[in-house]
Order: sequence, then C-alpha cells, then structure tokens
Amino acid sequence: MTDPAPVPPPSRLRWAWWLLAWLSLGLGLLGVVLPGLPTVPFILLSAYAAARGSQRLHRWLLAHRQFGPMIRDWQRHGAVSRRAKWFAVTTMAACAVVMFLTAPRPWMAMLGSAIMLVVGTWLWHRPEPPPG
Repeated sequence: MTDPAPVPPPSRLRWAWWLLAWLSLGLGLLGVVLPGLPTVPFILLSAYAAARGSQRLHRWLLAHRQFGPMIRDWQRHGAVSRRAKWFAVTTMAACAVVMFLTAPRPWMAMLGSAIMLVVGTWLWHRPEPPPG
C-alpha cells in the first residue's frame, strides 16, 4: 500500500495543505505529552498533507529520527509496528479507566471506550512492517 507520488495541487490549494500539515504536526507533538491525544494519526496526516503543500516539511518528516520510520512504513506497506500498537492500546486502556472514573455519566465513558475499542481492533489488524 504505497502512497502515490504526490501531485502538486493547484497553487490556490497549496496553502490549505500547508496549513493542515502544520496543524496536524502541532497536534501530533502535543499528543506526545498529553495523554489521550493520539500522536501517530496526526503525524501521518501531517506527512500526507505536507507531501501536497510543503516539500520541505515532508522531507523533514521523512528524515526525522522518530517519525520517519513510522511514516515510511505506513506509506510503503500500510503497516504499524508492534511497539506502536502496544503503546496505542495501552494508552487507550488507561484513558478508558480515567473516563470511567471521571465521566459525569456512565454512557459517556462507555461511548468513548467503545470508540477506542473499534480503533484498537482496526489497529491490531494492520500489518506490521517487514523486518529490516
């Protein structure tokens, strides 16, 4: 599952891709320190948008020590590493516990947990990157 070579959008839309890339990157970086805010989906979205709006940012993301391998695995294989899967599921489980302890209504915690269960199930069905 490779990401096709990015086709530069018309110049009138390039700014929107650029803005989406930077906003997604910012949210992804916040997700590193804020429990419950995911990092990986925002970084992947940032790479996708940057490929269409900022070649400089896209090159930086692909070369990044932490984000680069994850982005390349996703672009080439639609794959997520086992380590990332475990981290995501563990974080979602911790967030579910917090929600059940703090939600004003039980249905709110159940809804949030059900959504995380669906996401976690989808995530575990993603392939893992090939070795090497």
